[in-house]
Formats: sequence, structure tokens, C-alpha cells
Amino acid sequence: MSQPREIAAGATYLVTRRILRRHFLLRPDAAINQLLVYALAVSTRRYGVEVHALCAMSTHLHLVVTDVQGVLPRFLQYFHRLVALGTKVLRKWEGPVWDHEATSVVRLMTPAAVVEKIAYVLANPVAAGLVRHATEWPGVKVHVGELGCGVLRATRPSVYLDPANPQWVEEATLPLALPPDIAPEEAESLRRQVAAELERQEELAHADVERRGLRFLGAEQVTKNSPYERATSSEDLRGRNPTFAVGRDQGDAWRTAAAAVRAFRASYRTALERWRAGVRSVLFPVGTWWMRTFHGACVNDAVLTG
Repeated sequence: MSQPREIAAGATYLVTRRILRRHFLLRPDAAINQLLVYALAVSTRRYGVEVHALCAMSTHLHLVVTDVQGVLPRFLQYFHRLVALGTKVLRKWEGPVWDHEATSVVRLMTPAAVVEKIAYVLANPVAAGLVRHATEWPGVKVHVGELGCGVLRATRPSVYLDPANPQWVEEATLPLALPPDIAPEEAESLRRQVAAELERQEELAHADVERRGLRFLGAEQVTKNSPYERATSSEDLRGRNPTFAVGRDQGDAWRTAAAAVRAFRASYRTALERWRAGVRSVLFPVGTWWMRTFHGACVNDAVLTG
């Protein structure tokens, strides 16, 4: 059985979803870019999710978002379904679009983690050896200068979505929000921190490419790849999939976060055992989503600590 996950209103996450068998189905082009921005814009508006950063790679998708209302599973289900169905039409693709592995959802527990993961998302095309600088990536992305102030726009894709249905507006806008606890007057400081971390990660990627005797593929060649080909670079399979991140050199924050995760899981399992024994009045810990949503279980409003 998979580990129970706390879904907390106001939490910020790094979300990653991969394409089946690493096909290049999200290879950047005008139609795919339009679909991704439009689908994300209408999905975030529907569920009140705030987007801080994103990068659409050919084989996977990264988002840094804040789940304001505590409905992340609903948002991801809706957004990923729109992308999958639109991609199937655009690519004339039969069968699943997304990989069978669960979506990676990493809660960002500290400001340091938010900065590092936003930079990680922006640097992903560089780390993959595709372009030398993040700004050169031809897919959907966010520039450092757009953090907390940019707006992405897309008109309604001509495929799959019925223009007669009022929920599919002619043009959708996606404002890029500041992460929680970052005041407007602190926005420029955030952008400087992300820029410095992005530069650090790009330098590491450059050194790695040089060490291996390789060269960057380049944006033009990326767009020439067939969407039906697959990535052939090595990748760790079934590697570690963390629940949370705190950033480098954040030992105390890591211990606090780990204790909170252990407390939530222990309380959840205790409540689940009582539920299975027929005790329907049992209280599940705050952040319980599945049992509350699909079985009407009662949820405590007291936050657990380790």
C-alpha cells in the first residue's frame, strides 16, 4: 500500500509528471505549447491553484505551484487529463500519454527549498544537455524576470475543446504568482536568489557536459526530434521519490519536516485501522484527503507535530 499523503491548504509543491516510456510527445512546437499553457490556465482558475514556475520538457512536465484550497489531487487529475486528451489528438497517439508511475509531488517546506526547486525547474533543459542556457529552451517555460509578475496567455486550441462550451474561453491567461510569504516588496530579492541558484546549476551542467565530452543539442535540433521517438539517455528507474524538500544545509528543518510526516502517517494508520473495524466516528489527521473526499470520513482540525 502506498504511503498516505497530507494535502494541506496553502502548501507549495514541486510537481513532476512523465510521459509514457519517455516518448517526446511534449516536444516543443506551437500547438503543444498552446495546449499546455491553455490547459494549465483553465485548470488553475478552476481549482484556485497558483503557479510560480513551470518547464515543459519533451518527456516530462515540471510545475512549482501552491495549492491554496487543499485540492491538489483534483487539480492534477483535471489538468493532466486535459493535456493527455489534447496531446492524443495533436500527435494522433493511441494509448496512454502519461507514465504509469504516480505523479511526483514534493512539498517545499522552506524558502530555501522554493528557491532551489524553482531554479531546478528552470535549469532542467540545461541539466539535460539540450540547451546551454535556460532562456534558450523553446518549450513552455518561465524566465527569472517573470517570477511573481509575468502572465502567460494562450488562445483556445482548435483540437479537442468544443468552442461552443462556455467553460473553454477563447483566451486563457496564467498569472505567475509569488510564493506564499513573499511580499511584493521582496519579489526582486526572490528573483535575485533564483537567478544566482540558476547560474550555479547551469555551471554544474556545463561542467558535466564537458566532463563527458558531449555538447549541447541546441534548441533547433530539439524541435526537429520526432515526438514518437524516445529518450535514450540513462535514467535511474524507481529511484527515491521524496515527500518533501527543505533545501541545502537545512538540517533542523529536515528533522522537523520528517517528524511531521511520521506523525501524520502514524495517526492516519491508527485511524484507518479503527475505520476498518467499523468505527465511523474516528477522526483522521488534518490533511487527510482521500478518506474525507470519497468516504466522508471525519478529519481533525488540529495540526500534528512530531
